[in-house]
Amino acid sequence: MAKLLYITAHPHDETQSFSMAAGTAFIETYKEVNPNDEVVHIDLYKENIPELDTDVFSGWGKLRSGSGFEELSAEEKAKVGRLNELSEQFMSGDKYVFVTPLWNFSFPPVMKAYIDSVAVAGKTFKYTEQGPVGLLTDKKALHIQARGGVYSEGPAAEVEMGHRYLSIIMNFFGVPSFDGLFIEGHNAMPDKAQEIKENGIARAKDLAHTF
Repeated sequence: MAKLLYITAHPHDETQSFSMAAGTAFIETYKEVNPNDEVVHIDLYKENIPELDTDVFSGWGKLRSGSGFEELSAEEKAKVGRLNELSEQFMSGDKYVFVTPLWNFSFPPVMKAYIDSVAVAGKTFKYTEQGPVGLLTDKKALHIQARGGVYSEGPAAEVEMGHRYLSIIMNFFGVPSFDGLFIEGHNAMPDKAQEIKENGIARAKDLAHTF
């Protein structure tokens, strides 16, 4: 039995979002194909995702200097403790499915905050004399992303930073398999929006059979 973390970063559900529509189709099909797998939905818009702020760095500094967790302030305990929960949960997953829109060439800020919470030395990667080495070498990941314009080719492909960032991070973590499923062009071609959406959903269902 595998554990899949379904990580969504969208304020809308599948009735309003093309990426969420494809994500929902993927996860429902995945559950049908893999009934014994555990699927955990992490809705980043509903989760407590602490930002890396003064309290966090202060708390980490105290722990590194030898202080016990009980010696941290209430704010430090809450934030450092929550970040540890998120990183431990991430490490427990065998497969990751990220669902985001393309906003301003990237993804919603809450996704960056989440990645910051799980990019922890000694957990998802480690430092060596030869440089950093990823520790998640037995995982696989998928990014489902809706793009109102077309960013898979031409000059626009150079400014898309959401999928590219996740690709770099997954490689940094040592994840050997990272794929992307893109639903794009529906805002640029509104007359084809429904066709684009249905095609994305169909591709998501197909991919769920082999993920």
